[in-house]
Amino acid sequence: MILVLGGTTEGRKAVEVLEESGSTYYYSTKTEEQEVALHHGIRLHGTLDQQAMVAFCREHDIQLLVDAAHPFAKQLHETVAEVAKELQVPAIRYERIFPERDSNLTWIDDYSQVPTNIHSLLATTGVQSIAKLKPLEAKGIKIYYRILPRESSIRLAKAQGATDEQLLYYEDSSIIDTSAEAILLKESGLSGGFQEKVDAAKAKGMRIIVLKRPATSDVFHIVNGPHGLRRMVEQLLPDFYPLHSGLTTGTCATAAAVGATLRLLKNETPAEVPVILPNGETIHVPVTYGDGYVSVFKEAGDDPDVTNGIEVRVSVKKITKSDKHSEIIIEGGKGVGRFTLPGFDYPPGEPAINKAPRQMIEENILHSSFFIHHSSFFIHHSSLKVTISVPDGEEIARRTFNPRLGIEGGISIIGVSGIVKPFSEEAFIQSIRKCMEVAKASGSERVVINSGAKSERFVRAYYPTLPSQAFVEYGNYIGETLKIGHELGFKNVTLGVMLGKAVKLAAGNLDTHSKKTVMDKTFIASMLEEADCPIDLTNLTLARELWERIPKEKTEDFCRVVIHHCLQFCEPIVPQAALTLLLIDDDGTIHSL
Repeated sequence: MILVLGGTTEGRKAVEVLEESGSTYYYSTKTEEQEVALHHGIRLHGTLDQQAMVAFCREHDIQLLVDAAHPFAKQLHETVAEVAKELQVPAIRYERIFPERDSNLTWIDDYSQVPTNIHSLLATTGVQSIAKLKPLEAKGIKIYYRILPRESSIRLAKAQGATDEQLLYYEDSSIIDTSAEAILLKESGLSGGFQEKVDAAKAKGMRIIVLKRPATSDVFHIVNGPHGLRRMVEQLLPDFYPLHSGLTTGTCATAAAVGATLRLLKNETPAEVPVILPNGETIHVPVTYGDGYVSVFKEAGDDPDVTNGIEVRVSVKKITKSDKHSEIIIEGGKGVGRFTLPGFDYPPGEPAINKAPRQMIEENILHSSFFIHHSSFFIHHSSLKVTISVPDGEEIARRTFNPRLGIEGGISIIGVSGIVKPFSEEAFIQSIRKCMEVAKASGSERVVINSGAKSERFVRAYYPTLPSQAFVEYGNYIGETLKIGHELGFKNVTLGVMLGKAVKLAAGNLDTHSKKTVMDKTFIASMLEEADCPIDLTNLTLARELWERIPKEKTEDFCRVVIHHCLQFCEPIVPQAALTLLLIDDDGTIHSL
């Protein structure tokens, strides 16, 4: 069981992550004010001191603590750390994403360090800080307090001596117009609006004073985003999620590139390296070091993936800079495919390394402190050449969609989020989308979607002049594939379907996976009645057995009924396209209207 201490944006995000598991957990907040939707979580409110938290954890068999409270909830952080040590249970600290500290700002560790050589100050540090700032008023500094417009906050502010003139509210436009010389902020992170406040204060020419966030206890496993939280929960409490997440090939390549850069520029070889994902959060990825390269072995989690366990290698070298070179040059080596067709992020001839992984690699290398501190050297003298290779990539690629997509010579380096969630249908649908995009880019007048290798063999013979890229497998995701066809603006769509999926589709099931739907004998009987060929369905196990049971003279009548029912559900999904449905017999005979 997990206990989450929340009440913040991070608390709400933690709930979203834990809800994906379907497992029960507890979500605790100090007050009842935060609205959060819980389906599997149990809501608690009220302050828990160390003794009360220990008692609760023992009573409810808490095996993992998640501290997703405000960065400045120092007492709570200390309590969670002490409880974790006392009970010997792991604790995760869900931190915010914090920008690099700007040396042009004034950074302080405590309210007593607020400079006194100012005449006025706008304090945005919360109602609880008013009493701590009162001594500055005694020194002649005019202070305005920006607080939440809650009755409880206003009451507490006045109890500490704040006047109506001093109080400003978050929705009050006068906050922008205040003439205060300086502003006092908490280092509240991106989700706390820190950067927006800094930018607004800079625009007004205000002096910016920032109270540093409290240090985090080394008891905590630190994460700063939803992907990192899920992966850490999977690691510390493996049974909480029935399926575990994994890494994309793009993240693997990025981690290896970071490791190779650290070894090249700093002679460091850490066992794991930080990787900034596209959403801004940071995860840590294990790396290994070879002769002239750094490797990451891909973990796909529980998402079925032929690339699970593959080795992704990266070498990084300094090369002389030319006018054509940027700071980071990314190339594909052995086992990384090349685009041979249009429709991708990059033109034919380029290595099959998609845009998101390239951006991840560049951002992560440029983010390293060593590179930043020496950026002028690289900009004017050298570039870094990053070469990605996959030793078994060419062989593995034969078991992927790559040959159909016109990617030759190896696998693709892909991944939009950087993380593979263990939902195979998501990954499959993304593959379908890419195939459909390639079909569109091929210039084919028609896209032909089909369920797999067998049906595709028959529809290819039906459309012998169409390019191979025009044939796309939908597996079981008929509805999703048609939606993609509509989004891409296809004017002519053919749906090839065999009888087992057709009878499910005719009943309105746009996802024909056996986990989602089964053959409905009652509905099949009604279609047979409609075709005026009622037959005995006793002991019917598979839909394809109907081909043998239906009288030959009634076959076309039955096929027309099935096709009409299928089109009833499919045509509205592609309203701008001419949709043709081909019902395929076991021997390859094609029936259509």
